[in-house]
Amino acid sequence: METKRLAGFVPAVLAMVLGAVDSSAQVEHADEIEGIVRDVDSKDPLAGALVSVDGSGGSAVSHGDGTFHIPVPGLRVYTVRVERLGYRTVSLEVDASKGEIVVVEMETYPISLPGIVITGSVVARAANEVLRPTSVFAGENLQRRLAGTLAETLASEPGLAVSTMGPASAHPVIRGLSGDRILMLEDGERVGDEFASGPDHATAIDASSARRVEVIRGPGAILYGSNALGGVINVVRDDVPSSVPHHLTGAVTLQGQSVNNAAGGSLHVTYGLTDHIPVRLELSRRTSGDLETPVGALENTSTDVREVSGGTSWVDDWGHAGATFRYYGNDYGIPGGFVGGHEAGVRVEMERTATRLRSVLRPRGGFESIEIDAGHTWYEHREIEPPDILGTLFERQTVSGEILARHGGWGPFSSGGIGTRASWEDFGFGGALFTPNSTHSSFAVFALEEIDLDPIRLEAGLRYDWSRVRPDRENPSSDIGHIRARSFGAASGSLGALAKLTQHLTVGASVARAFRTPSVSELFSEGPHLAAYAFEVGNPSLEMERGTGIDLFVRLTGNRLNAETTWFHNAIADYVFPLETGELSRVRLPIFQFQGEDAVLTGFESALEWAVVGDLTLEAVASYVHGRIRATDEPLPLIPPLQGRFAVGYAPRNWFVEAETRVAARQDRTGPFESATDGYAVFDLSAGIRITVLGRLNVITVRGENLGNTVYRNHLSRVKEIMPEAGRSISVAYRVVF
Repeated sequence: METKRLAGFVPAVLAMVLGAVDSSAQVEHADEIEGIVRDVDSKDPLAGALVSVDGSGGSAVSHGDGTFHIPVPGLRVYTVRVERLGYRTVSLEVDASKGEIVVVEMETYPISLPGIVITGSVVARAANEVLRPTSVFAGENLQRRLAGTLAETLASEPGLAVSTMGPASAHPVIRGLSGDRILMLEDGERVGDEFASGPDHATAIDASSARRVEVIRGPGAILYGSNALGGVINVVRDDVPSSVPHHLTGAVTLQGQSVNNAAGGSLHVTYGLTDHIPVRLELSRRTSGDLETPVGALENTSTDVREVSGGTSWVDDWGHAGATFRYYGNDYGIPGGFVGGHEAGVRVEMERTATRLRSVLRPRGGFESIEIDAGHTWYEHREIEPPDILGTLFERQTVSGEILARHGGWGPFSSGGIGTRASWEDFGFGGALFTPNSTHSSFAVFALEEIDLDPIRLEAGLRYDWSRVRPDRENPSSDIGHIRARSFGAASGSLGALAKLTQHLTVGASVARAFRTPSVSELFSEGPHLAAYAFEVGNPSLEMERGTGIDLFVRLTGNRLNAETTWFHNAIADYVFPLETGELSRVRLPIFQFQGEDAVLTGFESALEWAVVGDLTLEAVASYVHGRIRATDEPLPLIPPLQGRFAVGYAPRNWFVEAETRVAARQDRTGPFESATDGYAVFDLSAGIRITVLGRLNVITVRGENLGNTVYRNHLSRVKEIMPEAGRSISVAYRVVF
């Protein structure tokens, strides 16, 4: 075969630029796709290119001589995707049965192309082809934005903001929603921590070792179930390896930051123990001191994060089956100075262990794959008040299982999937909390189907969830109401359409119905939550939240211009939030009462990336959300203001420099007892270089943030009354891929 057809392009025109096959060279192993990646102009080999095979789960990183080797489960035609920052992404079809070496020639490209999305869809697609607004971080793009927490790493994306109670407890906010309304996933499975039950609770995920991070904005995650009223964040690591690498592969990442004297690093490697057994190992550590602001240090905000994991599997023609174990620990501080809080603050000690079993079967017949997942997670969170007194204890144990069967063409459906999920969670509380120990059981069935009517694609999903929250004791005379077992059941669904009007212009619309069960804390809490400096009062009679979300979007994807604008409307019945009553408890903590009100959130998101001339690029992002209580038209509390960022960059083949301004408007639409914040503009500057040393791609990134040492306050910060945001900071990141 003389050339390889590029997916979606005319092969005769683009084969010379994007891909070809040297038919005189044969692969070394019959059950692999082998090739070489090189620059189309210089013909120099390209190290560090990510090569992935759709449908097989196999991937590899090109070596210093540009070569790659990817085992495949069968000798048939595969779609191969090659990505490298600074170059145009290549997609081509390879017939593995021919045993020919693939030569991929890549041309330089100043702006990033949409990455592949696997979250929330039954078929992996490019981000500009999915039915919901999506952001993808991977490779060097992820390294550029890598911060101390996952929320800060994602904060630059449209529709996202950060809520904090100190730097360690940064929470992601999507379209004004956070906490239990955002599904946090790790390789598609729920994390099982307690970040959603308090603003002081850190997320038990470290993004430094992630292969990619995907963000789905808006409701409608039929594959993952309830609680996705705001969106889904999936950190992809492939802890259970799905293919056996030909060579040792992995990456080393080192980080440092001046504003808090932070230092950290991570190492992950995957190697083939035998022809059928890959092993993945990971180790990471990060420490930091107190955060410096332009007016002084925010004391008691140091962190100590450590993580270790190991996974293996058996890989064969029928698929793969394996297991992984992960440990995460984080000791961090919550600053003092709040009403009722300790002057010196509170220390938090949290630990999480997770064991997961995963199998992906590729049967011969009606289904393309059957995914079977089972997991166990144990989590403990201890809040320590000076000198060494246990103030609050949270414990959580989760056992879950899921089966998802994906299919290709079935009658009118071009692709789809059906599945079921069950879970059991045990919640324990201690210290000064009077919240009863409780269990939460749930069961769900779901289906998601696609119909391709080229140039229009339709998607429809339906899911039914049943859950039961049971306290360990019933108390009809409790001060907060009748504490008893509660059962909830609801159907959720989504319907979307995507129309490709031209080669570059796409429009889409979706409507989704989602729901959320009130959490144990919202139902039954009674007592002081130490690190949150709040006396929380639950409501055992809360109803489940029911949200209806509408998205309308326009996308433009061109050779030198990418743009997307989305309008959204999310109406949530019985929206649960803690209302500050203005009263103090007997221990002098402000009392927060959970209550349910109908709420409406409406807004827009826009993003533009434009290669103006040559390697000069402009980027602009803007987001706005308007939240209100339907009955009174009063503002919802803790809604981010109009915000955005503007950047100009210059990115030749092996280096880049970018100047960026982050801006936010004044926010004076505030809830009761919530203070307004002024607008601000903050200037950042970053630069990086890519070099190949000993056949490995090395990337060094330097980033200066708030270079003007501007005093500004994040409206979603719980500490904004006592301290502004971080001052001038220089951070350095180094990453080598092998």
